Amino acid sequence: MTSAIASPGPRLALFRLAAAFLGGYAFCWGFIALGVAGLYALGMPFHDAEHLSSLLAVLLYLGVLLWAFAARSLRRVWAVLAGGGALMAGAASLLQSLLVP
Repeated sequence: MTSAIASPGPRLALFRLAAAFLGGYAFCWGFIALGVAGLYALGMPFHDAEHLSSLLAVLLYLGVLLWAFAARSLRRVWAVLAGGGALMAGAASLLQSLLVP
């Protein structure tokens, strides 16, 4: 008897893998940029803000990788990861331009 569950195929698996690694990288990069700018704006020394944001981003990256493979919709994964990363990077750039004269 054959299984009734169809396998997703190698092409879909590659797209999900790309979303997990590339989209996760973009999302965490935006998180770090916004975290550093935000924490620095709140008065934390730059390198402390950088290290704290980077450490938190490692945990976030793990969560994003797991979510990218568990989510049902690949389009939603790409929208959240790439869109969220772009929004956070844009917000960080805006905040940085307000901080630096």
